[in-house]
Amino acid sequence: MLSLGLGLGYGAGQHQAGSRQTPAVGKAGELPSFVREAAAAHAVYVPEQRHPVEVAAQQQAHLVQWLSKRLGVALKPPVLEAQGFHLMGGRLLPGESGQARAQFMYEDGNAQRVTLYVSVLDQRTNAPSAPASFQWSSDGLTQGFYWIEAQQGYALSSTLPRERLQVLANAIYQQLQ
Repeated sequence: MLSLGLGLGYGAGQHQAGSRQTPAVGKAGELPSFVREAAAAHAVYVPEQRHPVEVAAQQQAHLVQWLSKRLGVALKPPVLEAQGFHLMGGRLLPGESGQARAQFMYEDGNAQRVTLYVSVLDQRTNAPSAPASFQWSSDGLTQGFYWIEAQQGYALSSTLPRERLQVLANAIYQQLQ
């Protein structure tokens, strides 16, 4: 917790108070559980050819309504067409202590996939409004950025180079504001 607090504190210092700019990239400490869960889910579902998602993008309205209801927050899958990625769909996943999590999967024209994992964090263990700060994570082949905004944790995972993931993370963050 101390490492996470220091990392978020560093990010807060890089992020002007009250600003709606993209969060700064902070130093990663011990990974929060939702980031480890995101990397595991990414590794399991990205290789799937027939069933990479539970609900396809063609049923996006149903997908968003269902996942929003299960997580208890209004979700909005980012549009990444300008960055070369289209939404494939998403799925409901279990998280820590049986809490529901959402995963949205995107693919580009070269069949490169990225996943955005969304979790609602336990209010007892996280500050009510933790400052947004991008943190880098790497777990074998899966790498990505994660951040906490209020009570929601986001983790973007892929095997793409860090620079390309940074562009995607920035685009996602801007759309979620």
